[in-house]
Amino acid sequence: MLRWRGLDSVPGGWGRSVVTIGVFDGVHRGHQQIIGHAVKRARETGVPAVVMTFDPHPAEVVRPGSHPAVLTEPSRKAELIAGLGVDALCVIPFTLDFSKLSAEGFVHDVLVDTLHAGFVVVGENFRFGHKAAGDVDLLRRLGRTFGFGVEEAPLVAAGDTVFSSTYIRSLIAAGDVGAAAAALGRPHRLEGVVVRGDQRGRQLGFPTANLMSSQYAAVPADGVYAARVAIGHPTPSDTNRVGAVSIGTNPTFSGRERRVEAFILDFDADIYGERIALDFVERLREQRTYTSLPPLVEQINDDVARTRSLLSEPGTVEESAG
Repeated sequence: MLRWRGLDSVPGGWGRSVVTIGVFDGVHRGHQQIIGHAVKRARETGVPAVVMTFDPHPAEVVRPGSHPAVLTEPSRKAELIAGLGVDALCVIPFTLDFSKLSAEGFVHDVLVDTLHAGFVVVGENFRFGHKAAGDVDLLRRLGRTFGFGVEEAPLVAAGDTVFSSTYIRSLIAAGDVGAAAAALGRPHRLEGVVVRGDQRGRQLGFPTANLMSSQYAAVPADGVYAARVAIGHPTPSDTNRVGAVSIGTNPTFSGRERRVEAFILDFDADIYGERIALDFVERLREQRTYTSLPPLVEQINDDVARTRSLLSEPGTVEESAG
């Protein structure tokens, strides 16, 4: 898949293409349907399929301080999009000036002059241009003027619930990682670098990898989770270990800083500074406060046993940071 950052990176001789547009945070089942529809149309017409997305999130530029939790880091989003058969990904640096581009200007400058769209595939709730003034009807009218077709991909829903990034963020914030996985089409992934913690896990016999994630990452609600774990720079499906993951402030030890700590089963290697990914499969319980260490250790043993029962795969014994 070709990757361009900014319209100036699009090759000057770029020909006709099928284009789909969106933030696509999460690349969830609704996004997959829209992008899949664009890829199908591109294959039928013999031209490349282009996904156009934005960085940073437009909400942060238009309304500073309103940046939503991020479901997929940029590199992860690109991997997922590539896996859908897309030929090129165009990331538009979203600036205040770009946000002021009118709907008509966006169509002329971006879709027609730069990407040479023959078809544009969008969701039925698609909005574009300054103050989101453009809708699908306007896009169709402009398409007739400039010579491109417009197709709507239907929204994906379960019952009355439409799958959207906002809906999935609410599920993750509530700790309902199972429902989030159903909407995403895969478990929610949290990525970051392993940093040093207080070493309490090691003292208790459960050394943990303490994850430092990005500023806006969508971190599940406080609690303990069963998760699949990948170490290094995993592909979208490369998770070959399992872990019991605690999220919270360690209330038993009067902690104040919210942390993500993963006890990786059957693993004992120094991975400080390594990048890891956690794919959350099931919430095991809420965070609890214990009056002494023995009941805490007993509970952790139960968490580990449940994680092993749910997810265990054969693994070698190496050493975890914590």
